[in-house]
Amino acid sequence: MAAAAAGGAGTTPAKEMDKKVELMKEVRAHEVAISELNSLPPSRQPVYQKTGNIFFRKSIKSVVTAEQKQLDLARDRLNKLDQA
Repeated sequence: MAAAAAGGAGTTPAKEMDKKVELMKEVRAHEVAISELNSLPPSRQPVYQKTGNIFFRKSIKSVVTAEQKQLDLARDRLNKLDQA
């Protein structure tokens, strides 16, 4: 029984580390998306943003704002995980 408890405690840091790595990948993906959107020429007006399984035409500004919001949320989750 003690071995089971020790085994369960041993997997928790591994799961937390996997979660941290996934969050870091998510943060990086949002950063890349924002920089790619910022590099688009101003003459290109609509871009396509995927929401669920459907793509919607949006302005570059609104998509950058949405990506920035997702980036902030991912960073907050990463900070909470680091503090725990």
